Amino acid sequence: MKCEKYAYKKGDSMARKSSVERANKLTGGFATASKNIVVQYQNRDKNMDEILDLIRKDAMSKGIDDADFCSVDVYIKPEEQKVFYVINKDVNGSIDF
Repeated sequence: MKCEKYAYKKGDSMARKSSVERANKLTGGFATASKNIVVQYQNRDKNMDEILDLIRKDAMSKGIDDADFCSVDVYIKPEEQKVFYVINKDVNGSIDF
């Protein structure tokens, strides 16, 4: 599966190329800032990096190749002790919180 990304393509106009390059230079601040997200529930902590790594491993065990990840939607339900996910708007799964 190939993910669509916003980028300059050969044959695009020079103005489009300049716009894309300018947008890439301006992307910063919050979008590129280092983030640390922690979910706390009933004396348990889960870092978002841990959760995403567990999701990645679970999805790969179901046959999804690492290169095929285009989008990952995560739904955390600590009261059920579950983290639900949807990959590429197609593959559903869950892991324990």
